[in-house]
Amino acid sequence: MDRMKPWGPVLVVLCMNSLNSTVNGAGGGNNEDLGASFIFGDSLVGAGNNNYLQTLSKANIPPNGIDFKASGGQPTGRFTNGRTIGDIVGEELGIPDYAVPYLAPNSTGKAILYGVNYASGGGGIMNATGSIFARIGFQIDYINNTRQQLDKLLGPSKAKDYISKSSIFSITIGSNDFLNNYLLPLVSTGTRISENPDAFIDDMINHFRNQLTRLYQLNARKFVIGNVGPIGCIPYQKTINQLKENQCVGLSNRLAMQYNRQLKNLLTELNWNLQGAIFVHANVYDLVMELVTNYAKYGLRIDTHRP
Repeated sequence: MDRMKPWGPVLVVLCMNSLNSTVNGAGGGNNEDLGASFIFGDSLVGAGNNNYLQTLSKANIPPNGIDFKASGGQPTGRFTNGRTIGDIVGEELGIPDYAVPYLAPNSTGKAILYGVNYASGGGGIMNATGSIFARIGFQIDYINNTRQQLDKLLGPSKAKDYISKSSIFSITIGSNDFLNNYLLPLVSTGTRISENPDAFIDDMINHFRNQLTRLYQLNARKFVIGNVGPIGCIPYQKTINQLKENQCVGLSNRLAMQYNRQLKNLLTELNWNLQGAIFVHANVYDLVMELVTNYAKYGLRIDTHRP
């Protein structure tokens, strides 16, 4: 994941535990029960959709992909040196091929039976976040098209079972709504004046509720939802706020934690209200904060080199 290779095994444990809870809770007990992995979100799980968009936010040049064996070390559009967490989880669940990017020419026919990746680097929950990218609303528009393709491939009845009983829907999104929207220097000043943090986060939760309900209406039943990580600790935030290496931006992290609390409540609500659905909360924030705080314990070090 985005230059975080030493964190990979720990993140995979989190995702696998979440996914196992989802599959087992829905009555499945082994990898043979799993049909496809449908992936939504931003650059953390993107697999190349931005290659087909008119944007500078692309990962189709080295060193992206240098450790990705499936491409022979060539960039694919993943914002990482190798596989994304979505790729790794699919492998661990026994899915024989990676979920294809929805906008890629080969995202048709039987290839979609292994899953489809709808994620777009820069995308968010709110309509104003990364409007030139595939925000979550567009991504769900895309799977509506995939759903129709599955009806043709399998027949409506089998397609419904394939989606509802045998497929995982993982969603990793929300960071850009803060980083590239509410907290964006200069551009977001008017938004922050007109809308306080409570109101903005309420809007995020309401938008997300609507989009998750749309997925449910398309027969999705097994969900893993990642919360927002400690965005105040990423290099970009630390640089624009002129912080030292061992500091994080308090406001950014507080916003993330406030959103995460409401997200957890939302998933509890949806588990109660949407019959047959299972929403699993993946606590990315605490995991990454543990790594940031105790980095040496996990074999990481501070790079003091300056180019």
